[in-house]
Amino acid sequence: MRARGIALAILVASTSFVWSGMTQRRTVDQSEFTVIGISARTNNAQEAAGNGIIAKQWDKLYKEGVLDKIPNKADPATYVIYTDYAGDRNGDYTYIIGAKVSAASAVPAGMVAKAVSAGKYAIVTSEKGPIPKIIVEAWQQIWNLEDRAQLGGKRAYKTDFEVYDHRARDPQNSQIDIYVGVK
Repeated sequence: MRARGIALAILVASTSFVWSGMTQRRTVDQSEFTVIGISARTNNAQEAAGNGIIAKQWDKLYKEGVLDKIPNKADPATYVIYTDYAGDRNGDYTYIIGAKVSAASAVPAGMVAKAVSAGKYAIVTSEKGPIPKIIVEAWQQIWNLEDRAQLGGKRAYKTDFEVYDHRARDPQNSQIDIYVGVK
């Protein structure tokens, strides 16, 4: 159920929305780190059409105990990485869900290790609420800020990531941070 809610959030996020200032944002210089997890290639049009992989990836994460198989976890949060963009938000990208690690020397079978580049990131912190709702609102805000050149820099389209930490334990009352790579 949670995976479907998260996938629905991503699907709805592809629609237009006028941001009303509901989330917080700031810009930081982020150090490089590595995530190990499961990976698939998708795009927002595919996800919106109902042919996406995001819900399947969340299902797999929980049903197969993926997080429990990742060695050297640096913290207990779940990370979602958007990377290898073919262009802008309308193109293909690689979607990785997993955990931040202190070392990527042992990558379990069926998983990948991805280094998240150091650099400048705009952080959008969602409001508290049901995961599908807060993800939709946060990504819509990001796209609105990007369209208005108010994100804190031009989007780099290298790597973006979401952090599901202790604030996301209750799927009905969660808060997440989305880090958007900017130039």
